Amino acid sequence: MSIQQIKLANIIFAPIVSEKSAIVADKGNQFVFKVAKNATKLQVKNAVEMMFEVKVESVRVLNVKGKIKRFGRTLGKRSDWKKAYVRLQSGHNIELATA
Repeated sequence: MSIQQIKLANIIFAPIVSEKSAIVADKGNQFVFKVAKNATKLQVKNAVEMMFEVKVESVRVLNVKGKIKRFGRTLGKRSDWKKAYVRLQSGHNIELATA
């Protein structure tokens, strides 16, 4: 593996499996991933194409703000993170159960 491939492998942390992501996957051939906070759309696209060997049509990213939670008397804050919606070209699919 080259250094570029190692950097791309560190962009995607995990797929997000939820009811909303399942609906989006069925309707629009989109998959949702938790990605690095400093990741760009192009980096996410290249990482998904390299890891899953599919063609990506578009990528949308959004920053998720961490919630403020109470732990006894003190207030704490969950960390912020970034989410990416990846739309695949028709004919391509990612099997998250086997990946």
